[in-house]
Amino acid sequence: MIGYYVHHHGRGHLHRAIAVAAATGTVVVGMSSLPRPAEWIGPWLELPRDDEGAEPVDASARGRLHWVPEMDRGLTARMSEISSWIANVEPTLMVVDISVEVSLLARLHGTPVITLVLPGERLDSAHDLVHSVARRIVGAWPPEATGMVTGLDPHLDRLTCVGGLSRFDGREIVAPARDDGERRVLVLAGAGDQGAEEWDLLAAQAGTPGWTWDVMGPGAAWVEDPWERLCAADVVVTHAGQNAIAEVAAARRPAVVVPRPRPFGEQDAMAAVLGADGRLPVTVCPEGLPTSGWSQLLDRTAALDGTGWTCWNDGGGAQRLAAVIAEEIARTPAGPS
Repeated sequence: MIGYYVHHHGRGHLHRAIAVAAATGTVVVGMSSLPRPAEWIGPWLELPRDDEGAEPVDASARGRLHWVPEMDRGLTARMSEISSWIANVEPTLMVVDISVEVSLLARLHGTPVITLVLPGERLDSAHDLVHSVARRIVGAWPPEATGMVTGLDPHLDRLTCVGGLSRFDGREIVAPARDDGERRVLVLAGAGDQGAEEWDLLAAQAGTPGWTWDVMGPGAAWVEDPWERLCAADVVVTHAGQNAIAEVAAARRPAVVVPRPRPFGEQDAMAAVLGADGRLPVTVCPEGLPTSGWSQLLDRTAALDGTGWTCWNDGGGAQRLAAVIAEEIARTPAGPS
């Protein structure tokens, strides 16, 4: 039995965990502040929130960690539940996506840790610490995608890049037949955003006759399973979150990529790598949504070959991460000595 911690911000970490858990050959216990998802096939431990208390005091422990507010009851209860579970179950391994504090807690209990790493500048002491103690570090991008993360140089011997992975990998791509002459744009506003209303699309819609706009995300029509609408889009306009990019790649749709502000420059790094790879069917807008020229932008992007996404997400990412998990389970003794 292994544990799999899922960060509650957005939905990308959860969707990735669902795909990986389904590909493993062992019992995976999910744990998160999020409620148990309907698709989860194993046990689930719903953890107390640690971000709903009073004004946080020294939340970063003077810059050494990321989120450990002093005297926060939610944090105390959260860590206590994880500790009790580790003590009672004696898991073979913990997969953490992502939390410096949960990774350290598991390792302090003697449990080996696989941690995922996100793009961006991970040069701070907290990231260096968690990468130091992890048995393996996993990046959900292709091995040849250079420049995704800075700060990993001392730990590259334990980094494995498994490629982009999506909950939709393996699904049949079926674009519905259309005879109305309209072309379709799908806008993906992530669950971690304040909402699609932050993207001013009125000018874009007004300047693109012949295109039908479909907007999904908070503040718009949130859809749990956007696969059919992804497949129906001629162009996707999306933020640069790993999960959104992996899903667009799984559907082989050309994309306009607009990075959103994120800690550690996560989406900026992701967008820069995507834009620099000439094989990918993307147009990157690093300065945000354009204020004009949308008709030409969509025409240019729609002409790109969506099959170019194969080099980013070939459909085997979840299986490769499951193989990393299996390798580390095989290396772990049957129980505490």
